[in-house]
Amino acid sequence: MANVSGLVLAAGAGRRMGMPKALKTDPDGTSWLARAVDVLRDGGCADVTVVLGACGGRAAELVPDVPHLLCADWDEGIGASLAHGLRHLTARPDVDAVLVHLVDLPDVAADVPRRLLAKGAAPADLRRAVYDGVPGHPALIGRDHWAPLLARLVGDRGAGAYLRAQHAHEVECGDLATGHDVDTPVVDTPDTPDAPDARD
Repeated sequence: MANVSGLVLAAGAGRRMGMPKALKTDPDGTSWLARAVDVLRDGGCADVTVVLGACGGRAAELVPDVPHLLCADWDEGIGASLAHGLRHLTARPDVDAVLVHLVDLPDVAADVPRRLLAKGAAPADLRRAVYDGVPGHPALIGRDHWAPLLARLVGDRGAGAYLRAQHAHEVECGDLATGHDVDTPVVDTPDTPDAPDARD
């Protein structure tokens, strides 16, 4: 199998949450960041890197054995965080593809990335998890796509537009999780299918 690296995007300020989600924990003390890392590790990634920003390096203490990157322009949005992570991985010739995950998807477990990677991964591959047809994360982005994607990442626009334009293979995971992101202390109303960019 190709060498797939995991990338957890956790740089935002979490303004609606009232705190950076990288620092968020469940009532039982489970770290959201540590859980996201474990999802990718247990799901088949050879290694995992986290992208931090608003909280500086404080969240790195929650995952002391995981490399972290500090994105200086994190406040520009998810596009800036993803670009920062991809530029870092570009310098690693051993990585054939990246599996991008978000810190705020509490019900997504390792069986989702396992399904995305079930047929292996190659530099030309492009896949994303969908939940009852609604695009979400994780997303598998082969190395061949990194340069063209980097050229399109701007501000708060993530990889969604590129994945759609390139007809990324959609892997249905609605039987495994809802894929809903949590933006406030109370779980948001699920995104509707006519708002596919909500989780880009």
